[in-house]
Amino acid sequence: MRQDFITNTFLLQNKYAEELYFNYAEKLPIIDYHNHLPPKHIADNTSFENITQLWVAGDHYKWRAMRTLGISEEFITGNASDKEKFKAWINCIPSTVRNPLYHWSHLELKRYFGRSGIVKAEEGELLFDELSAAVQQPNFTCKALLERMNVEVLCTTEDPTDELQDHQKIAASDFNIKVSTAFRPDRFLDINHAHYLQFLEDLSKASGIEISSVTNLKEALKNRLIYFHENGCKLSDHGLNHLPFQSYSDQDIKTIFENRLQHKLVNKTQEEQFKTAMLSFLCELYNEYDFIQQFHLGALRNTNTRMLEKLGPDTGWDSIGDFSQASKMAQFFNNLDCNNKLTKTIIYNNNPKDNPVFATMVGNFNDGSVKGKMQYGSGWWYLDQKDGMTAQINTLSNMGILSCFVGMLTDSRSFMSFPRHEYFRRILCNIFGNDIANGEIPGDIDHIGSIISDICYHNAKNYFNF
Repeated sequence: MRQDFITNTFLLQNKYAEELYFNYAEKLPIIDYHNHLPPKHIADNTSFENITQLWVAGDHYKWRAMRTLGISEEFITGNASDKEKFKAWINCIPSTVRNPLYHWSHLELKRYFGRSGIVKAEEGELLFDELSAAVQQPNFTCKALLERMNVEVLCTTEDPTDELQDHQKIAASDFNIKVSTAFRPDRFLDINHAHYLQFLEDLSKASGIEISSVTNLKEALKNRLIYFHENGCKLSDHGLNHLPFQSYSDQDIKTIFENRLQHKLVNKTQEEQFKTAMLSFLCELYNEYDFIQQFHLGALRNTNTRMLEKLGPDTGWDSIGDFSQASKMAQFFNNLDCNNKLTKTIIYNNNPKDNPVFATMVGNFNDGSVKGKMQYGSGWWYLDQKDGMTAQINTLSNMGILSCFVGMLTDSRSFMSFPRHEYFRRILCNIFGNDIANGEIPGDIDHIGSIISDICYHNAKNYFNF
């Protein structure tokens, strides 16, 4: 007999946790306010040929695990057939025990395919045929997958040069899930990038503004931000090592940019000056247009140059970075705050040593103007797992106010990643349930349940005002 693994009480360790989850969390809609889903797949309501294309392709979490377990690149991103790639992944699942992939994979198979048993390495071929037949059915199109998970709002992430045609197509359709986007202009801050001048050409083409000065660059970025705003965008997003802060003059920035236009690289101080100036300018725009700004900080990206050259970015060669965060972050936010230009902000960290820094930093700039204006975001990337979520929840509880928290997001490229919201909700309810069982918080289920519901849904709905 096949042993069930994902049971109704998965991760719920006592009756209080169960009551909180089933009565206050389970049935709430999902607001997934940050992900990397391709909007074209939603606009076209894409169907997938087989389970590999839906579940394994593009997932660098799975790819890293497979490489660690000695799977050849041929069966990961190479020329092996989709069935061979799927079988290679299934063969790996039993060995991922205690990695979040083990929980995620079983939870996804349960929620999308009704399979509650433990995955066995030898059933790869049978599973490929069974699941591939299922994904070809109408209830496995991209829109159907989102509807099945009770998604109410999702927000993808696009470059300023994107024309947002797919978002416009979705908005004009009868699809009942709101799909928005986030404005991500990072490449226009990266002045020493080898292709920076090409980036400027791309922006010039999209904005219709010739970029021959910093003033033109700012005009072009504002032009695109307004375009995003007109298409319903309410968020920005930045993925940076750290928030920059270096004093500068307008003449400094003018000279730095003019030198780069002459194909000259700039030194580290000048690079930091330029990033400070341009990011400050953008943040002032976010405040003017009532955007919510997000900062994902602390990832060390593209570390394996050999494999980066072979496969490109976002294929599994990034890790936790050891960057100094506190001082420059405080100065950057303080500069905006002093000028009354600090909009709603969410900061995410990728290094667990920085949990207390981020949790206390938001308190420095919560000024009472908006409930939870400054947010310490959910466990991100390498911290997007049971221990990481628990640590984020506990740190925010100890050093901030957890009841204001806007909750979980997927940050994923997969249409099968939405059970991560369930995973988070179960973990959250279990933490509160254990506190009740231990006598550390009152057993007032209605009161605690309302806090659970706020964190899982209502806080985000009110904060983002989609």
